[in-house]
Amino acid sequence: MSDATVEALGKLSEALEVVERVRGCLYEVHQLTGQADFKLDEAVSLFMQAGQAGIAERIQRELIGRNIVPGHWTFQLVEEFDDGYYADFRAVERDARDELAGGRRHLYEAELKERRRTHGRKGHEAR
Repeated sequence: MSDATVEALGKLSEALEVVERVRGCLYEVHQLTGQADFKLDEAVSLFMQAGQAGIAERIQRELIGRNIVPGHWTFQLVEEFDDGYYADFRAVERDARDELAGGRRHLYEAELKERRRTHGRKGHEAR
């Protein structure tokens, strides 16, 4: 396999790793938004106890259970990302590896490891 192909597969893999991080960020947004929504329940209760019914009612009416973007809670954004862009990205990367590298992953890194390791030294084994 040519060095250019190995490098191209490496960049495709690197791009997928970035998308994996994006996916993690979406899950973090999903979880944090849920936590915030439940904390609003506590805030409503405390405002009611403090005699601030108007603020409590506004929070209930305008914020609790609200879509984060029109028509979507965060779990729906995560699902659409997973089933669409993320699934397609993974399929393209996997298909390129299957076609060009027999399915082997991280060829560039394997070559880099081979160049950088100290042959015969413990902890530097090839496998």
